[in-house]
This record gives sequence, structure tokens and C-alpha cells, in this order.
Amino acid sequence: MLSNHQKNIATFIHLSTFSRFIIPLGNFIGPIILWVANKDKSEFIDNHGKQAINFQISILLYAIIIGTLTIPFFIFKIFHGIDFIDFHGFHDFHINVGKPSPLLYIGGILGAFAIVAFILELVFIVIASLKARDGEYYRYPLTINFLK
Repeated sequence: MLSNHQKNIATFIHLSTFSRFIIPLGNFIGPIILWVANKDKSEFIDNHGKQAINFQISILLYAIIIGTLTIPFFIFKIFHGIDFIDFHGFHDFHINVGKPSPLLYIGGILGAFAIVAFILELVFIVIASLKARDGEYYRYPLTINFLK
């Protein structure tokens, strides 16, 4: 039987990920502090702490991958037409506003994907918090289990 205290701690572990909007890296610091301080008290808290931390690490990894894919598209667009071997300044550098590049579309699609992923992340955190409040276990989707 789970106590209300255990449910509350598990709920706050998930909700503490929102501290990133106030504290840099708060989405890692908050859950880790709550989890480490309480993981030995309950298997329920231990499970929810691991899930929250694994989800935040997975989100960071996915953001790095999306950023790594997106940045080259913008670099290729900016430096398009510049000859690096015979470089004499930026007199040949221009940006054509009239005709968008396909690279711009790809970068825009990846940016839109990042926005949708951010919204889904917020939704999943709220769902996990509600499940913890109700005393249920929750597994975040698309999470890599770094902590087992």
C-alpha cells in the first residue's frame, strides 16, 4: 500500500522537471535531488525517479540529434556560392529572398518537429505526474533506459 507521501514525492519528481524554465538544467537537478534523497524509501519512488531522469536524458539526446541535423542545412545555405579557395571578401555574398532554398524547407520541417516534440514532452510529464499522484506506474514513450 502506497502512502500519500510516496505518491507526492513521485509526483514532485516529475513536476520538478519544469524547474528548467527557472533554473538552468533544472530538469535534471530537481528530479535527481528528489530521487536520490528518497529512492531507498520506496520502490515506487525509485521507479518514477528513474523514469523521469531517463526521459530527460532521452529528450536531451533527441534534441542534440535534431540540432546536429538542422545546423548543417543553415550553414550550407549561408555559405552557398562562396569560394573558400579564392576568397576575397563578401562582395559575392548575397541572400536571395525571392526564392526559398529546399534546405530552408528541410530546416523548417525539423524546427516544426522540435516544437511538436516539446509540446509532447510537456504533455507526457503532466500525464506521468497524474499517474504518480494516483499511485500508478508510468513509462514515458520513446525513452531510452539509461538507469535500470
